[in-house]
Amino acid sequence: MAHAKTSYVCLPCRASYKQPYDRDRQRICPRCAKPLIHVGSAFAAPPRRDRAAWRTLSVLLHAGVRFHKSCCGGPGYRPRTLREVRERMAHARRTGEPFARALVRPEMP
Repeated sequence: MAHAKTSYVCLPCRASYKQPYDRDRQRICPRCAKPLIHVGSAFAAPPRRDRAAWRTLSVLLHAGVRFHKSCCGGPGYRPRTLREVRERMAHARRTGEPFARALVRPEMP
């Protein structure tokens, strides 16, 4: 039986690749030779030309947010626009909540 594939992303190239998961193997971007970031199997890449979406994705990944499937479906809420990211980051700064937790909050208080 074949192993399930998961997504890896290169932020500088704005490219996504599906490859078998191997914890011990470092994945390298075929375009720029930089390390790929493991983002999870429930990831759907934005179009390469959508710079704002890739910038939003970059903030999420640098905060430690990934796109792994949960037991009941997909990864849960993830912000899709820079405005949503800014709102959640401001909330995190105001309240002291960790950025990763604030970014995946479905609704703002």
